[in-house]
Amino acid sequence: MRVKICGIRDPEQGRAIAHLGATAIGFICVSKSPRYVTASDIRTVVDVLPVDDAQNPVIDRVGVFVDADIDDIQRTVEVGRLNVVQLHGNESPDRCRRIRTALPSVEVIKAFRVRSPETLKDIQAFTDDVDSFLLDAYHPHMMGGTGQTLNWADIAAFKSDRPWFLAGGLTPNNVADAVTRLKPDGIDLSSGVERSPGDKDLQKVAALFQQLDQYCPPATSTPLFQIISRNNDDHQA
Repeated sequence: MRVKICGIRDPEQGRAIAHLGATAIGFICVSKSPRYVTASDIRTVVDVLPVDDAQNPVIDRVGVFVDADIDDIQRTVEVGRLNVVQLHGNESPDRCRRIRTALPSVEVIKAFRVRSPETLKDIQAFTDDVDSFLLDAYHPHMMGGTGQTLNWADIAAFKSDRPWFLAGGLTPNNVADAVTRLKPDGIDLSSGVERSPGDKDLQKVAALFQQLDQYCPPATSTPLFQIISRNNDDHQA
């Protein structure tokens, strides 16, 4: 299972989350968001992530955009060394197609804020133009990171030809129930593992992976208490 922790701003927290077992970390490229980071900020985090023998990051780096210009997306991908783009606005299938064409080596995720089961009918039109879907909770004014739980009953029968992420109000307390009932290909958390917007609580992240252990074993042997202790010391400083 893919596990994406979104809204990363701090390099040390990003590195710790990678070691705790995340398969992807997300960066909010929306200036109005309290979790916003610039392309250079992203690169600062990416440069401290675990790498393979060829010095390539071993974790997916996801830029989250809302109705952004393609040129801006391309620049952020290049500067930040992103390999995944998440489109979280009102992008049309045609716009998704053009972004995918412009970035052929980058995975494109299209997010949908599920207001009702009727929303799911709109997803089929995007199948040929994106690589993955993400289902998030609906909010009338906010695009994501609200902490509101998606109504699982609305998506209980959801099936897709593309892999999909479950988002919307997931926490260490409800994630095991969510993945058992809905069986998504991945999950996406932000506010559910935070102290405040953009400031991740690594104790909550560790608790998340303890709950998910049967689905997603930790990717490192680094003792959890060492990572958590180091982060808490930095936070108090």
